[in-house]
Amino acid sequence: MEFIELILINKLDGVILKYPHHDNVDGTVCITGHHLILSSRKEGVRELWLLHKNIDSIEKKENKVSGGVVQGGSLFLKCKDLRIFQLDISNSMELNLVAQTLENLSSIQDPSLFYPFFYRHMHPVMENGYTLYSIEGEFTKVLATEEWRISRVNQHYTVSPSYAQAVVVPKVIDDETLLAAASFRQGGRFPVLSYRHNNGAVLLRAGQPLYGPKHRRCKPDEQLLNSVVNVGMKGIIYDLRSSSLISQQQNKGGGTETAANYSQWRIYNRSMDDVDNQQQLLESFSKLIEACMDQEISCDKWMSRLESSGWAESVRNSLHTACIIAQHIHHKGEPVLIHGTRGEDATLLVCSLVQIILNPDCRTIRGLQALIEREWLQAGHPFGSRLRCGPYSSQSRAAPTFPLFLDCVRQFLEQFPCSFEYRQSFLIALFEHSYASQFGTFLCDSDQERSTRGVYRQTTSLWSFVNQPDELCAYINPLYDPTPNVIWPSVAPMSYVIWEELYLRWLVPQRTEEREEQYKVIRTREQHLRSQAQQLRRELMDLAHRYYNLDK
Repeated sequence: MEFIELILINKLDGVILKYPHHDNVDGTVCITGHHLILSSRKEGVRELWLLHKNIDSIEKKENKVSGGVVQGGSLFLKCKDLRIFQLDISNSMELNLVAQTLENLSSIQDPSLFYPFFYRHMHPVMENGYTLYSIEGEFTKVLATEEWRISRVNQHYTVSPSYAQAVVVPKVIDDETLLAAASFRQGGRFPVLSYRHNNGAVLLRAGQPLYGPKHRRCKPDEQLLNSVVNVGMKGIIYDLRSSSLISQQQNKGGGTETAANYSQWRIYNRSMDDVDNQQQLLESFSKLIEACMDQEISCDKWMSRLESSGWAESVRNSLHTACIIAQHIHHKGEPVLIHGTRGEDATLLVCSLVQIILNPDCRTIRGLQALIEREWLQAGHPFGSRLRCGPYSSQSRAAPTFPLFLDCVRQFLEQFPCSFEYRQSFLIALFEHSYASQFGTFLCDSDQERSTRGVYRQTTSLWSFVNQPDELCAYINPLYDPTPNVIWPSVAPMSYVIWEELYLRWLVPQRTEEREEQYKVIRTREQHLRSQAQQLRRELMDLAHRYYNLDK
């Protein structure tokens, strides 16, 4: 397919762009294979470059003059980054041609036609982001313990299409056992290591066991799990589904582990159905954004709509679940296995949040990049499917699980403003690039698909761009004060803070970074005064010491 077949009109003069907090722009629209470009002849007016993939919904409103005659109208472009543009076009035929062209280009589904395959980075790439985080590098300390090894049983993606080629597993478990365990887990997602805490306790993740109505048993799976449980201890299995959903899955061949077969493990349910239900999560996100965009609503009704959307509850539930699991690992030293149904959404979300709580490395910029690589990209979160559409789309084949994760991290930043190297702008950049980007990092649904489609060879990694010194400095938190401690977020209802800097940024002027810089000045002044005070104390002690020595 050629782009020229989809472009019914490629240039149009006299288009008026209306956009909140900006003056109206009378300019020329140019439509290319990947961008809508609007430029004006006026000096000081920046061009608008909008990726077609960023367009979530196109609404057309025709102007009816006297006699019912239609004469031009407006296009409302609702974007996945939450912007809403209004394009006023005076001619009805041109209005329809532009609308149909944008519909054609924004609905392309073939990843090989997306912009990252055509984008060429202007500056030399200092680091190849696709090779920056290897499994050997990420698990160096773990592999040094002689208890774990790297298995390449999935080298050709035949065991689990959604897993990466290499995973970390107990050293005493051979590949034959892994193959047998994979046949017992949804999607072949046998238990693999996600994280090892400094006290030796581990976090594993997997797909649901294919227990079924006939109560199927898999001794290799039991052997794999039992190998990580120390003598005299029991492991913890958290099934992130409600009892009713587990029963439904059992009728389809799935289910959960049984106490009789997994006697060395205690099994709990911690329902996160609101996250794993894709349609429900998307509806929740859509209701949140709809409430945020309603500028006519009263304060009381606005708060009510925010809460009734269910989004805040999903954030709290995710954080609460992560805290419970982190306590098992940190306080009790117990190994934990997490799974839902497929283990590609709520499972990855909770595993990531647990590590932010326990592991200070995940609170650095490169540490968060590595976490996203390990727990989302290499672990098989289907970015291409989940983020195919945003909150404005009428489709229901998506789920904002990754944006939910970013919102959870934002809650950490609110409660621990000095514990993170990155600031909110980094999270917002991740939000934007995950939906539509010139970089290939978040393309496709799995490592296998990215490899097969040539993403690693033909596109540029987002990390290659972000880690450039000139770019990186914009994301560094001026208040950052590294701490090796575990951090426990509050999950009380009043602790949730709406992510104003993202959800309201196009409606309400933001001053967050300005305030952060002011805090930095105050903090620097405080540190200077503390240093002066310490110096004065030392001088006083020295004088006192000499005085008393003279008396003797």
